[in-house]
Amino acid sequence: MMHTESAEPVGFPFTAIEGQPQLQMALLLAAIDPLLGGVLVEGPRGTAKSTSARALAALLPAGRFVNLPLGATEEQLVGSIDLEAALQRSAVQFRAGLLAQAHQGILYVDEVNLLADGLVDLLLDVSASGINRVERDGVSHQHDARITLIGTMNPEEGQLRPQLLDRFGLFVRLENVPSTAMRKAIVKTRMAFDADPRGFFAAHANAQAALAARVAAARAVLVAIQWPDAVHDQVAQLCQDAGVEGVRADLVMLRAARAHAALQGREQVTFVDVQAVAELALAHRRTQGAPQSQEGDEPSPDSGGAQTSQPSDQRADQSTDAQQAPPSSQPANAQTWGEMSAPQAVPIQTVKALRPFSSKKA
Repeated sequence: MMHTESAEPVGFPFTAIEGQPQLQMALLLAAIDPLLGGVLVEGPRGTAKSTSARALAALLPAGRFVNLPLGATEEQLVGSIDLEAALQRSAVQFRAGLLAQAHQGILYVDEVNLLADGLVDLLLDVSASGINRVERDGVSHQHDARITLIGTMNPEEGQLRPQLLDRFGLFVRLENVPSTAMRKAIVKTRMAFDADPRGFFAAHANAQAALAARVAAARAVLVAIQWPDAVHDQVAQLCQDAGVEGVRADLVMLRAARAHAALQGREQVTFVDVQAVAELALAHRRTQGAPQSQEGDEPSPDSGGAQTSQPSDQRADQSTDAQQAPPSSQPANAQTWGEMSAPQAVPIQTVKALRPFSSKKA
């Protein structure tokens, strides 16, 4: 009797991904703490976005990877009433959707910027709460949905609305391949996998098993890890310097730093953990005109914050100088450039009087 190998495809191992350390870190943090609110990955085509997301599923205990198509409906996503049970047995029964299938696994949305805003909003709600609540069609049901949400997008195809962008926990912006050496390493690795997927995966089996064990251990000890007050101060200063709106960035950064500390085997969060995750939490929330630090609230040298606004006393000096400068110190055209000219008097010319108009008799 002839035996054939299983036709089940072999996925690319996570530990073999080349040239994307920030992407790998963000995905691992979201896998350790699914309540971070998901990861949004922005980058051009061919930068391992979908490959990395699929590879992450192999490191999770459930190993589930659920792909949400762009044409999916809300019923397919959250679940709905089971019509078969209703017709055959007159029973109101819940039929699970994609969120239930992705529980303890990966829910992946490619081109998430093209997904309907209502579905994106719903996904982010469930990702942040870990619970899917359904109130529709006579069904009142809820179930656990601790999903690791991963959305990818190409900025050339459009952007997410700022309200939705802010709700993604972590954000990674991928650039094109930085060098010829890295391009060569990526291509050689991919060609080796395509030539012998099973052999390639077997060569990375030990590294995969070790990383999966680290992720499982980090998930187990996550809630026991504490944040010292000094870490709270550092996170608050970083967010203040970035000019972010609200405190979502603070919460995400603290949770991400805790996940990073758990992955590194530390018992409490340190400044190193905060620095490792700060850009992932701030990149999509930083404003262009970040507010300046108030007097006596200067950032510490290790906070990593950058002053993007001009000091208030310097602006006041410049404003005062501008007000006190005599008008004659600048050319006339410099003062009036781009402004409407002052109104000028126009003489009224005498108009010749006209003879009275007389109508003709019929």
